[in-house]
Amino acid sequence: MDISEFLSGATVWVLPVLLAVTLHEAAHAYVAKLLGDDTATKLGRVSLNPAKHIDPFGTILLPAMLIFASSPVILGWAKPVPVVFGRLRSPKRDMIFVAIAGPISNILIAIIAALCFNFVSLIPNITVYDWVVQNLQNAVKINILLAVFNMLPILPLDGGRILTGLLPTPLAIKFSQLERYGMFILLGLIFLLPLIGRQFGIDLDLLRFILIEAKSVMYPFFNELANLFRF
Repeated sequence: MDISEFLSGATVWVLPVLLAVTLHEAAHAYVAKLLGDDTATKLGRVSLNPAKHIDPFGTILLPAMLIFASSPVILGWAKPVPVVFGRLRSPKRDMIFVAIAGPISNILIAIIAALCFNFVSLIPNITVYDWVVQNLQNAVKINILLAVFNMLPILPLDGGRILTGLLPTPLAIKFSQLERYGMFILLGLIFLLPLIGRQFGIDLDLLRFILIEAKSVMYPFFNELANLFRF
């Protein structure tokens, strides 16, 4: 992909990515506040302002690299919302609710984007129509992938937090100690493992397999929504 193709493609990815990561993190902050910890609220993270949530690598650089490389999977994340779990009313239980709020927000965005397909035929301008359709398609895609990606049982992802809350306390403590290695594990899954596999002629892109399989399972539901009462 050359730079002009990249810039053209980026125009239909920017809004879906920013909306997905912004609402994801704001949902974490809002639920944490409801359950007793206002740390994120005091830092302004219960906000729909993307600037409050953007992580330079996870929100900008990584998605840009994947788009430029024509990757079939576009991933990204925002700055983690700070949560003092000891301030939650029931720390182990409420940790689960705070963590799952992010993926739920992404599924809800995907549902709304799919439902919006029922109205796109009302747009008279073909250029605007095409741009809106691509944004909606990408909104469904990125929010499904972001929800599934964040549910992986790896700290500091939401799935890791949920698993920590579900494990018996002794195991949860041991599992939580792996968080310091979480980013290295993720980068290894995204870049290193596939690279090693290619050297030996083996497909070791496990993360891509998980995400694509999850998308193929979930897409029929969203296709039904997109054609629910299309005008």
